[in-house]
Amino acid sequence: WVAPMDDYSPKPWTMRLAQDLLAYWERYGGALLRTTRQWGLKYAVEYMAGEDLQTNFVDIGPVNKVLNMLSTYVCNGMDVECETFQKHILRIPDYLWVAEDGMKMQGYNGSQCWDTSFAIQATAEAKLADEFPDFMRKAYKYFERTQILSTEVSRSSPAFKYEDEDSRRRFFRHVSKGGWPFSTSAHGWPISDCTSEGLKGLLVLKRLRCISEWKEAPEMTDQRFFDACNVLLTLQNFDGGFATYENNRGYGWYESLNPSETFGDIMIDYSYVECTTASLTGLTTFQKFYPNHRKGEVQNAIDCAKRFLISIQRSDGSWYGSWACCFTYAAWFGVEGLLLCGEDKKSHLIRKAINFLKSHQNENGGWGEDFRSCFDKKYTEDGMKAYGDEQGSGIVTTAWALLAITAAKNSEDRDCVEKGIQYLRRRQLPNGDWPQEGISGVFNRSCGITYTAYRNAFPIWALGRYAQVYLPAV
Repeated sequence: WVAPMDDYSPKPWTMRLAQDLLAYWERYGGALLRTTRQWGLKYAVEYMAGEDLQTNFVDIGPVNKVLNMLSTYVCNGMDVECETFQKHILRIPDYLWVAEDGMKMQGYNGSQCWDTSFAIQATAEAKLADEFPDFMRKAYKYFERTQILSTEVSRSSPAFKYEDEDSRRRFFRHVSKGGWPFSTSAHGWPISDCTSEGLKGLLVLKRLRCISEWKEAPEMTDQRFFDACNVLLTLQNFDGGFATYENNRGYGWYESLNPSETFGDIMIDYSYVECTTASLTGLTTFQKFYPNHRKGEVQNAIDCAKRFLISIQRSDGSWYGSWACCFTYAAWFGVEGLLLCGEDKKSHLIRKAINFLKSHQNENGGWGEDFRSCFDKKYTEDGMKAYGDEQGSGIVTTAWALLAITAAKNSEDRDCVEKGIQYLRRRQLPNGDWPQEGISGVFNRSCGITYTAYRNAFPIWALGRYAQVYLPAV
């Protein structure tokens, strides 16, 4: 039973019927059931063992981490001393953290690569990078060793043997070599936007004096950048957009078999405005460094992505954000994506998006929306009053809105921008930090994600873009 307030996707009649039929199959299947079950169990065990090796026993997330670990335990005669079970045990701390109210299990093994890229790009756009050479060099080394199956160490791991085409087909895995993860290289699952952010982070760093003059810099061959480009190109869907871990392999009607009740739109990997624009930023940055590498394919991917972004923009100028709260976040991606594809900064598409944001600016200069925007798929009327300030404004959402508006570089938005910038300045604490507010991330429409680094990375980025890009332009 699921509490009504958590029943985001009530179980459809199709799923209830399927479960009833399977109950009869369970009771009357007889020898055929036993035969097919043995085949199914054999493949399931093989699949889980394969993912254990492909992810260095981290697995894609905590749910199947526990399932895989218990299955390993059972399949090895419930021997806690068996090698594979012990390797699982060693990876449990990857998911644990201690909060104010006790120990928790994370929804992932961290967001290290994701957060690092945003921090690097924010610092670089603010033209502060050369003031912190150690920071930049550590990040460069981190990105270099985190690229999936691309270092000597990762290629010598058991995961590498699963990269051949036959193994990828058998285990339904997309190409991994050259991608970047959300967290760590050991995790082993490349994602479109994370690959783009890792690629972009390295290319941004390569331009810095503190990196170009660094004699001990780890080697990044051109081929490794080409591998990243290949991962991105192969992740583009037929609709021109980009999903997360894989291409769209199914149809919308699969949602009629959604068994979760608490999550929405989970049965296939859909194209998203965030993943599409993130992939665009990676491809366009790559294009500047390597203009002749797969030139036609890269340009075609950019053109198709632009059509997708236009197709999903709402009539009010907004985009729905699927990976954070929500319309301010999506607007940042949507506006930047169109501009990168060559859309004029004064076009009706850009102005619709900017005017949507301006219509939601609060009197104190900030913007605010919380988790309810994602859940209800409409902008929260009272913003972040429960988690931000008294007017419902928040630091991170304000920074996202400003990143979108300043990217367009229109002088007619000057007053709006100035109010937003002053809001961020007022909210900064004496030690340079910004206060932690409500949850800013989300997935599957109804599950929140805490990103504590966002409260610093995005205000710095917004202030830096204002000073270094917007003001000189207007």
